[in-house]
Amino acid sequence: MPHETPLIATVAVGLALAFLLGLLANKVRLPPIVGYLTAGILVGPFTPGFVADQSIATELAEIGVILLMFGVGLHFSLKDLLSVRAIAIPGALGQIAVATAMGMALAWSFGWPWGAGLVFGLALSVASTVVLLRALQERRLVETERGRIAVGWLIVEDLVMVLALVLIPPLAGLMGGTSPAPIPLPGLLADLQLGPVAGTLLVTGAKIALFVAFMLVIGRRLIPWCLHYVAHTGSRELFRLSVLAIALGVAYGAAKLFGVSFALGAFFAGMVLAESALSHQAAKETLPLRDAFAVLFFVSVGMLFDPASLVERPLPILAAFLIVVLGKSLAAYLIVRAFGHTHGTALTIAASLAQIGEFSFILAVLGIDLGLIPTAARDLIVAGALLSILVNPLCFFALERWAGESEAAAPPAPVPPAPAPRSRAILVGHGRVGSRVSPALLDGGVPLSVVDDDAAALAGLDARGASVHAGSFATSGAPEALARGDVGWLVVAIPDPFEAGSIVETARLAAPSTRIVARAHSGEAVEHLKKCGADFVLMGEEEIARGMVRHVLGR
Repeated sequence: MPHETPLIATVAVGLALAFLLGLLANKVRLPPIVGYLTAGILVGPFTPGFVADQSIATELAEIGVILLMFGVGLHFSLKDLLSVRAIAIPGALGQIAVATAMGMALAWSFGWPWGAGLVFGLALSVASTVVLLRALQERRLVETERGRIAVGWLIVEDLVMVLALVLIPPLAGLMGGTSPAPIPLPGLLADLQLGPVAGTLLVTGAKIALFVAFMLVIGRRLIPWCLHYVAHTGSRELFRLSVLAIALGVAYGAAKLFGVSFALGAFFAGMVLAESALSHQAAKETLPLRDAFAVLFFVSVGMLFDPASLVERPLPILAAFLIVVLGKSLAAYLIVRAFGHTHGTALTIAASLAQIGEFSFILAVLGIDLGLIPTAARDLIVAGALLSILVNPLCFFALERWAGESEAAAPPAPVPPAPAPRSRAILVGHGRVGSRVSPALLDGGVPLSVVDDDAAALAGLDARGASVHAGSFATSGAPEALARGDVGWLVVAIPDPFEAGSIVETARLAAPSTRIVARAHSGEAVEHLKKCGADFVLMGEEEIARGMVRHVLGR
């Protein structure tokens, strides 16, 4: 057996360090991404000790980019974007333009060419999806008007970055990077006198158009059909495998057959899949692997950072940090106020955008590969991301102190001390247990809302008067209803104790007086759910034993 195992060493050490440092970051109430980037720095070539294989880490990071972009597409909501398009579209475009201009001005002061300044400025202009959504969810702002504006703003930023990832490679030669090789034009177009850049742009544009047409005409029919076919096999393993095969297969096929980037292929695969009724289940099944490779992506980015730059170039790093935290946030605040929104809404948007993340790293790696930006620019981007993510919670703290009446600081609405016997109930999970609970509650006259990932499991409930939601507990509106005091009972009927514990914990924070009932399969799960805040936890074996005893004793 060979002893040289760089792949295993890179994955094992990278994930282990990322776990430990991510746990530490979470302990001090920082986003785990800070820990992942720090893990990358520790296993990188610029620090002593173990050095991971950078070429392997880069390939693993490419898979991470594919799955991250697939997730962006899977959660892309045209409906959400259109609901706030009047502010999100012009606001995001204006803020990107201002931040990019500031980044280009800083790059010009360093003597970098305009192409390097453009990529550097774009990298400083886009906020992290992970950090922004976590900040909004922690403060229960996602479903508010300001939360929808922030999410719509983020969608526009992501779409602009996807477009940038498509256009930068063919324009790299014009921007001062590696010149693209001339691409022979087919047929009558071969007689056109086009330079390498124009020819590459023309062919690239044609290939992208063909790929988009293929995905919209064939992909949007074939991919959901495949997913539904596999779902009807009843195999969870095959369903999970089919989603991963779609994500990676479409990304690879897009690159090999149409010449577009892995990122664009993965984004379109997720966007097409988002139209399927099984999209929530697809997102849930791929989340563990997506998270694992996303962690490896952040580790690989951290490996590129030279900590010595903090000492050698403190002023440039400070300048990049101030552009991210003050420059683009001030631009966002002024834009939101100019569109007539309140002071509190403008502050929320400004605080949400005061950081950079995933797309910034993707642009930095692309810029290095194409010879567009120097390694110093990459160090500034990674340092700016680390510092801005560290400071972002303080921005929200200042927002809550400054805005006063901000929704972020608003306490949950008061709830009755004890629910009435027929007060509204929410049932999470409609499988073997939940499907037996719902008819009894409906027959008893209890107003009922049912949440389940599987739309098929909810069939017929609306006809009986229940309110149904196919998706996750977090997106169902249930946490908001609990916070308003509209719910007397929460019944968590899903078998997974960790997922159930997360739901119970969220519900208990939102509504301290709501009665929560959950199920468990072991004594350890009972204790776990009670620690999370459940009032009553029923274990299958105990209930069966009680039923047997009642029958034997004639009760």
